[in-house]
Amino acid sequence: MSKPKRERTLPDTEAKAVGRMIRSSQYKLNRVAELIRGKRIEQAIADLNFSHKRIAVEVIKILKSAVANAENNHSLDVDDLVVAQAWTGKDMVLKRFHARGRGKGSRVEKPFSELTIVVREQPQEEKKTKSKGKDAKAKTKSGAPRKPAAAKKEAA
Repeated sequence: MSKPKRERTLPDTEAKAVGRMIRSSQYKLNRVAELIRGKRIEQAIADLNFSHKRIAVEVIKILKSAVANAENNHSLDVDDLVVAQAWTGKDMVLKRFHARGRGKGSRVEKPFSELTIVVREQPQEEKKTKSKGKDAKAKTKSGAPRKPAAAKKEAA
């Protein structure tokens, strides 16, 4: 006998991948995760490839793993995937000592962290309809486009 199968926590249009024991602090890793949140997969991989951060290589591996999970395990379309969420967490901390003057030592902490990436299938049509909503907000109640603050000062 085996344990009963665990219920899936994500919706059917989402897949995730978790990377653990990443040799960086969670704050530095979160800076790289900010680069990819809300972007399409192709754009996110391109941004990470051109990033100067050392840890971006590990983030690419986890992102590609999430895409592979979506394609193979959940039969999602790879061309329509978007990075829905990317968050970081603490993992273990290596504690080392560094020799100092007068026979003393100081503590050096080497943190590890974990990264979770959730990708969501979002068709191209939805992306276009959302951009129309942003254009509608830029207009005033009368329907005319808003003038920038600098243009108002020049007109006065």
